[in-house]
Amino acid sequence: MATLLVIQSSLSTTGQARQLAQQFANTWQTQHPDGQVIVRDLAANPLPHLSDSDIAAFFSPSESLDDVAMARRQESDDLIAELQAADAVVIGVPMYNFGVPSTLKAYFDRIARAGVTFKYTEQGPVGLIADKPVYLLAARGGQYVGTAADSQTPFLTTFLNFIGLRSLHYVYAEGLNMGAELREAALRQASETIDRLARS
Repeated sequence: MATLLVIQSSLSTTGQARQLAQQFANTWQTQHPDGQVIVRDLAANPLPHLSDSDIAAFFSPSESLDDVAMARRQESDDLIAELQAADAVVIGVPMYNFGVPSTLKAYFDRIARAGVTFKYTEQGPVGLIADKPVYLLAARGGQYVGTAADSQTPFLTTFLNFIGLRSLHYVYAEGLNMGAELREAALRQASETIDRLARS
């Protein structure tokens, strides 16, 4: 049974990135009627930001951990297992103050585990997550693609490549706050691209 993991990072329940990710999931489900869609909503269920005690829990022997530390490590283990088990991943990414939502960064911090999702070798880092399609649906009030102000795309590409995910597909809906005509055109184009990708 095919599994699609949908990661929602928009703080708004009506945010465009959220709606685009939902559209992808709905279309994907029609193509995979027996498939499973798993939604991880980082706004409804935010993960705590990484702490020194969390990092210690990731690297310490299990027998040395108390219940709180074990729970934090288990949370990270579960997130990684969920990602590993998915056949494809969708990430809804709004742009907040020129970056990704802090909730998404908190998620990334809990799946970046040395020896689990990546390792260092003499030739450099090697990702340990099996590659799979990742669809990044980026909604933005302005127009940033190809400019120095687009810090999202290089960050997301670098991080996902680092853990082994290289089959990345970006869909941008830009200029959403730059007038009704531009907004409608951007959303229409993004919607058409998402429909094509979700059916492929």
